[in-house]
Amino acid sequence: MHSALFLIEFGAIILGLGLLGRVAGRLKFSPIPLYLLAGLAFGTGGLLPMGASEEFVAIGAEIGVILLLLMLGLEYTASDLVSNLKTQYPAGLVDFGLNAVPGAVAALLMGWGPVAAVVLAGVTWISSSGVIAKVMGDLGRVGNRETPVILSILVLEDLAMAVYLPIITALLAGVSLAAGSATLAIALGVAGAVLFIAVRFGRHISRFVSSDDPEKLLLVVLGLTLLVAGIAQQLQVSAAVGAFLVGIALSGEVAEGTHTLLSPLRDLFAAVFFVFFGLHTDPASIPPVLLPALALAVVTAGTKIATGYWAAKRAGIGVKGRWRAGGTLVARGEFSIVIAGLAVTAGIEPAMGPLATAYVLILVVIGPLTARYTEPVAAWVSSRRTPPGPAALAAVPSQPVSPEDFKDQAQDPAGRA
Repeated sequence: MHSALFLIEFGAIILGLGLLGRVAGRLKFSPIPLYLLAGLAFGTGGLLPMGASEEFVAIGAEIGVILLLLMLGLEYTASDLVSNLKTQYPAGLVDFGLNAVPGAVAALLMGWGPVAAVVLAGVTWISSSGVIAKVMGDLGRVGNRETPVILSILVLEDLAMAVYLPIITALLAGVSLAAGSATLAIALGVAGAVLFIAVRFGRHISRFVSSDDPEKLLLVVLGLTLLVAGIAQQLQVSAAVGAFLVGIALSGEVAEGTHTLLSPLRDLFAAVFFVFFGLHTDPASIPPVLLPALALAVVTAGTKIATGYWAAKRAGIGVKGRWRAGGTLVARGEFSIVIAGLAVTAGIEPAMGPLATAYVLILVVIGPLTARYTEPVAAWVSSRRTPPGPAALAAVPSQPVSPEDFKDQAQDPAGRA
């Protein structure tokens, strides 16, 4: 009976996701907000709570985040990663300053104390790699010039989690300085070792997993990814970082074949991840903290846009690409919920969980919208701000169209800057 109920529930979830995806496709809109709202409607305190398939959905959600980051890593080589990190680390510092500080200040203003301030700083600091990877794929922007800048910031944030999570865990547990330092040293060592292996021995890893048989290639790559992600998480390093570095280590024909084989699985489990997020949110806990969450979301959406704009400008990206980079970084997600969950479990501040949930829900719904519309809205505002007057138009002599104009349009038909 339990097995039959599980099949009914999980089948209904998958069918519903497919129908929502069709609706979003016809509207030319990212399906992520629809997935989240569906989870909110059928989760804890929702219209029709589900229970039999909850454990399987939780595991599927973890796999979804891992596959999203693996597929993102496949788009870049190890040399690209190292080069981007060397050139973009100042953007990581700006990202921390602009986005962590508002969270810390908000916690202190609400009287939550210094430990809660450190926790909320992490909630507002880290963008959602999973949501952003999905949005970039939906909008067809993986090959854009600003994408390496976005990726560099996300990687710096994910790697920073290898330092931040052990620190916050030690603070919440009240452990000694020596114990906290040991945990931090292990986390840094593991992250560094995985990165070194990916950069130094990437070609050997690709040769090891390479196979002309799609079935064998799928099993080896998927197994290796889950193994590395699990080991990384067990050692207090983000599973997402481990999966991303596996993708970085694979190159050439192996990367192309893996991308083709795993794309359908990524889309399935990524959708499950977003539904799972909504399933574990009680709608009744959101209204009391909605106003502070909304205010914090508005402020940190602006600071994320500023971060992406500044980083893309520093990298020499055009104005359109700068706005796209900033708008893409707005979404928060899995890390923010994990960080807040640690604080709630430790009993630091009961309102932390609902506030973080409302905050993430707002930005995870707004994030796909800002990714799509920040650049055109900025262009519209700019055109409205400086409209040419009739006198100015009359004073400007007509200019012939040069061959260079056609050359620029031919090289950049998609409007990438």
